[in-house]
Amino acid sequence: MKEFKDYINSNKDRFLDELFDLLRIPSISANSNYNKDVRATANLIKKHFKNLGLDNCEICETKGHPIVYAEKIISKNLPTILIYGHYDVQPVDPVELWDKDPFEPYIKKTKIHPEGAIFARGACDDKGQMFMHLKALESIKENYNIPCNVKLMIEGEEEVGSDNLELFVKNNKEKLKNDIVLVSDTGMIDKTTPSITTGLRGLSYMEVEITGPNRDLHSGHYGGTVANPINTLSSMIASLHDSENKITITNFYDDVVETTDLEKKESKKIPFDINEFRESIGINLEHGESGYSTIERQSVRPALDVNGIWGGYTEEGAKTVLPSKAFAKISMRLVPNQNWKKISSLFTKHIKKIAPKSVNVKVTEHHGGEPYVAPTDTIGFEAASKAYEEVFNKKPIATRDGGSIPIIALFEKELHSKTILMGFGLDSDAIHSPNEHYGVSNFLMGIETISKFYFHFTDLFKSKSN
Repeated sequence: MKEFKDYINSNKDRFLDELFDLLRIPSISANSNYNKDVRATANLIKKHFKNLGLDNCEICETKGHPIVYAEKIISKNLPTILIYGHYDVQPVDPVELWDKDPFEPYIKKTKIHPEGAIFARGACDDKGQMFMHLKALESIKENYNIPCNVKLMIEGEEEVGSDNLELFVKNNKEKLKNDIVLVSDTGMIDKTTPSITTGLRGLSYMEVEITGPNRDLHSGHYGGTVANPINTLSSMIASLHDSENKITITNFYDDVVETTDLEKKESKKIPFDINEFRESIGINLEHGESGYSTIERQSVRPALDVNGIWGGYTEEGAKTVLPSKAFAKISMRLVPNQNWKKISSLFTKHIKKIAPKSVNVKVTEHHGGEPYVAPTDTIGFEAASKAYEEVFNKKPIATRDGGSIPIIALFEKELHSKTILMGFGLDSDAIHSPNEHYGVSNFLMGIETISKFYFHFTDLFKSKSN
């Protein structure tokens, strides 16, 4: 299938131009000011679906942002691949830390990507990776016939919890029926070491609001006499970890399954240089739960982190106030067997318990999702492994990812489908951060690998059926 590489390379510039058009639209799902842009992105994806000659291209309305759907059904005797991705992106704050406009994509050479990387919000998560699937279908169509049935479902709310997609999946089980779900929203170990993600952490995302006095007070008149909500919230947050960096929420670890000796042994096979890790993010020393390696902390252990904290006066210069309120956004990454609803409830109870009587506390549950573990003894995993090996000339390593894709566990529950996570991003690509980027070679090799997956999966499916 040399044709794929040749076709992709000869159309590289056009592929990138089309991706850039997609990246220019600020489809930030978390901020209602960008609702029109989110809609515009959905319409552009629908246009790409039509250009590919897909059938039943439609914008599926939800209570929030729309889902874009299309399909190509060739034969009921052939397997069906459901492609899932998302077109919404994270906010860009703090925008001043970006080297250039986050929605004006450009290519720049980096140490890790000497051939160039695409810089823009969404370049890797997930517009760039999602777009690989469209270009893979194009590459197949232009050189062969699509070997199996394909359905595409691209949503606009992954970055805010996929609540409306959950309802869509439950209401459209027949429409979405498939033999495998294919997702590219994860990463590889490094540029030359492919990997297949076989586990994702779950997520519980909470917000805490602390109220002291009924208004901001003069810190000279009231300081030392009234509980300061920022001080109080800071102390409460600090108490959520003990001296060994274990989470102190009562019953938090009840359902956590400890890693086996075999799993620990397998994790040591993953290429990992602690000095490179430190250098890549500019730290002097790693930090985390005692008794576990950095790789384990990243993937198979739960975590709790403050994602934002604010209150009082934060503008230039001084304003001596004792603030009325303080806020924090807190996320918890969960591991297999932990239920995000249960953890959210435990968190709420704990926060209210430790809050002093001098303040009032409000806890809001934003969104969450279940952890996911995929088996490695399926034809989907085998097909992905064959495709990676052909493109990268080495077998991929099975790894667990520290991130969360809330909807993946639901696919198995509602559609009875296994998911193959074929990601091509790198940890260094700065997703969710300023200057997010995606290597041009990763983008192109991703298209080639996905193209080959279709054929390997179809062949293995036929062999199993006979």
